[in-house]
Amino acid sequence: MPAIRSKSKKQVAAEGEVESFREDLGPLVIAAETTRMAMVFTDAKAPENPIIFANDSFLGLTGYDRAEVLGQRFDEMMAYGATPEVLGDLAAVFDGADEGSVEVCYRRKDDSVFWTDLFISPVRDERSNIVQHFISFVDLTRHKLEQEQSRMLIDELNHRVKNTLSTVQSIVTEALRPPSSLENIKESISSRIFALSRSHDLLSARNWEGTGLHDLLDAALEPFGVANGRKERFVITGDNISVPPKVALALGIAFHELATNAVKYGAFSNEAGSILITWAIAEKSDGDRLIIRWEEKDGPPVSPPTRKGFGSQVIKRGLAHELEGTVDLEYLSGGVACTIDIPAPQGPQ
Repeated sequence: MPAIRSKSKKQVAAEGEVESFREDLGPLVIAAETTRMAMVFTDAKAPENPIIFANDSFLGLTGYDRAEVLGQRFDEMMAYGATPEVLGDLAAVFDGADEGSVEVCYRRKDDSVFWTDLFISPVRDERSNIVQHFISFVDLTRHKLEQEQSRMLIDELNHRVKNTLSTVQSIVTEALRPPSSLENIKESISSRIFALSRSHDLLSARNWEGTGLHDLLDAALEPFGVANGRKERFVITGDNISVPPKVALALGIAFHELATNAVKYGAFSNEAGSILITWAIAEKSDGDRLIIRWEEKDGPPVSPPTRKGFGSQVIKRGLAHELEGTVDLEYLSGGVACTIDIPAPQGPQ
């Protein structure tokens, strides 16, 4: 930032005029001195509108001492981010005969910055000549932060909606592929959208900051476990590693597909089968990886499908493509085994 200059002749003169300035404007200056709103007066007769009065609220907002600002040109403390357009708007308001406002980024003494809305009003003498400008500051820092947060939330919401619609489109498109009866189409679409909604509900309850793998599995598998008396047939081992929303949505659909397959053809199609689900972080040359293993035990023998079903397509596309991972599906004598290898989530777990 440009250094605040040492006291100049102009500044000394400005300090000398303060008492007469108070006498001339009387109640207006007294009000400015006592208000909680940051305010300054500038000399409209001098080049560059030097500051001739600053109230305590302005000094508290900016961190300067009064001696450091009196006599300084008004735009001296505007932040380095001020654009020619903003400077032009400010000059136009100072040159005009009416009140005006300009939104600028101002600089504090410690070099931090804040956004403010400047309300500039001319002060006239008895001959209606503009002799000072009265400037009040409305701190917009919180407003700007809220605007930025709102913009980020809207961008994130748009991204989620697009991803969700893309997933729904895939669900519908694949469900309509022949040979499919109307009843199968209806069941396929409704069950998968229901699975997607459960993951959405889980993430919404956590403000879309991610969720733990145990929590995700509880939500995805609840219809296949507790509701159908199979809870004890799930064996789940692993820390409650937190995964981000994108990963949670993809895994939620994948777990639903694997469980649906287990009910129809695998370990849950008989009374003896069980499902072992484990995961761990593995160190690899290309970075840490999250390895998830789904393995069915004591189910009927399964064989690879003669055509690519929607379930396997969803798992491979959602996990391998969207999450830059790999998926290995094995069809074993006791049921399906699926190994999911994706980049490990970053941050504390």
